[in-house]
Amino acid sequence: MPRAKRGNKRLERRKKILALAKGYRGTKSKLYRSAKESVERGLNFAYTGRKLKKRDFRKLWIVRINAACRLNDMKYSQFIHGLSLAGIELDRKVLADMAVKQPDAFAAVAAQARDAIANKPAAAASH
Repeated sequence: MPRAKRGNKRLERRKKILALAKGYRGTKSKLYRSAKESVERGLNFAYTGRKLKKRDFRKLWIVRINAACRLNDMKYSQFIHGLSLAGIELDRKVLADMAVKQPDAFAAVAAQARDAIANKPAAAASH
C-alpha cells in the first residue's frame, strides 16, 4: 500500500489558520505556530464576548428603565413588582426602548404598575 502523506490536508489547515490571523502584526500573521496561538486566543475572547454582550445589554436596559422610573417617582424594583402584579409581560428590552423613545407610554405603564401595587390584595401583602 502506498504511503499517504498528508500534504493537502495539512496545507489547508494551516492556510485556514493563517487566513484567520490576517491583520495581526508581525510574526503572528506570518508564522503558523504563533498565528495558531493568537487565533485560538482571539476565538476565546470572541466566545466570551458573545456571553458578556448579553449581560451588558441587560445592565443597560435596567439603567434606562430605572432612570425613567425615577422620573415617574418610582424605584426600579417597585416598578418591576407592580408590572408582575398588573400582569404586564413586557421584557426589559422593550421597556427600555419605550422609556427612551416614548416617555408618555412609559409613564402610562408606570401608572398601571403603581395602581397594581396600591390595589394589591391583603393576602399578598402579608407574605
